[in-house]
Amino acid sequence: MTRLDGIQDGCWVNLTYPSEDELTTVAATLNVDPAFLRAALDEEETSRIDTEEGQTLIIIDLPAVEKDDAVVYSTLPLGIIVTDKHIITVCLKESSILKDMQDGLVRGAETQKRTSFILHMLLQVAKRYLQYLKQIDKIYNYMERQLYKSQRNKELIQLLDLEKSLVYFNTSLKANEVTLEKILRGRIVTLYEEDHDLLEDVLIEVRQAIEMANIYSSIISGMMDAFASVISNNLNVIMKVLTSITILLTIPNIVFGFYGMNVAGLPLDQFWWFPLVVAAAVIVAVAVILKKKDLF
Repeated sequence: MTRLDGIQDGCWVNLTYPSEDELTTVAATLNVDPAFLRAALDEEETSRIDTEEGQTLIIIDLPAVEKDDAVVYSTLPLGIIVTDKHIITVCLKESSILKDMQDGLVRGAETQKRTSFILHMLLQVAKRYLQYLKQIDKIYNYMERQLYKSQRNKELIQLLDLEKSLVYFNTSLKANEVTLEKILRGRIVTLYEEDHDLLEDVLIEVRQAIEMANIYSSIISGMMDAFASVISNNLNVIMKVLTSITILLTIPNIVFGFYGMNVAGLPLDQFWWFPLVVAAAVIVAVAVILKKKDLF
């Protein structure tokens, strides 16, 4: 890959969060439909393929990772526009996938072979999904070990973020699979013999990522339900113990209340230690009863 000072035939034009002036310049210079250029700038745009007047628009969802207080994975659309002489990509944010392509780290990616170049880019997207899914699995295993030690809100919130990330991944991967199957038919994008094998490799990687996302999502969902049940059970145990302790602490108040009233005729009211003995005896008896009933 070589960076060019200007647009030439057979080159790749990469636009990252382009301004209106840049979009207007590229649309006028390359005679590209402005709607195609702006399609990927909508974060809600789903994966699809469209063609018009000899230009083909392919929108693929890219995986993205955001690191703030915790690691959160999401997706964003990438627009790939194929013309007779150029390949144009439009994305809202910097992507490590496109950077690897720019730096020439992807073998076999040549701009003069437009279809092969696009398929290599799609293969890198599928591999990046698998890479992020493996990272999610490692984060999940770490959070699971932390939850065994202490059930804090931080780990539970991280698991919720991972579950949400897997939903995003699963939805985007299924949409990408539909788009790739349309490309495989060869009606919109011309496929050569070597392109079929490459496209099949891309589909295999995407389907593997879909299966992994489903498995991890089921595991995390089951783990969240299990920990919710454990937390609820622990709360019930704590409330049960506190209630039993409250009952035991109420007994001395009742006994001392009787002997504290100005009433004559209570048994052994002349001995100050007698109420203490009575209270202690009743507490021991009630504690034994509660213990037998597994309430203490």
